[in-house]
Amino acid sequence: MDLRVAAYAVIVDDHDRILLAHWNEGRRAAWTMPGGGLEPGEDPESAARREVREETGYRVEIDGLLGIHSRVIPPGRRLKPGADLPLHTLRIVYRARVTGGRLRNETDGSTDRAEWFALPEVRALQRVKLVDIALDMAGIEVPPAD
Repeated sequence: MDLRVAAYAVIVDDHDRILLAHWNEGRRAAWTMPGGGLEPGEDPESAARREVREETGYRVEIDGLLGIHSRVIPPGRRLKPGADLPLHTLRIVYRARVTGGRLRNETDGSTDRAEWFALPEVRALQRVKLVDIALDMAGIEVPPAD
């Protein structure tokens, strides 16, 4: 079994907007939480800060651990062509807040842009399940759109 450990950040601003990154790898593009895989030996909080900076342009401070989500993906559902082993993903989710930088799009990565969304807009987005999992961990309820 392969293993992937990744760290993500839930970032909501003072206007109840959430920061999401547009993931463009795999079978379909979708919105996801900013974050990604740990480098060998990297601290998970450092990974979350680095990934948010790479994908959104923002510097963030980690405010706390929200939880860890574990999932095993069977070989036939993996995105890696020719994978013959299951993939165990451990996703470490933090609450974070912006401390600097400015919004910009990632170039040459697994995401191609980042945007702020009002919480009611999230329901209508094409998104990965991690968005809902992370919002649930953060105790954030997405209200219906007006």
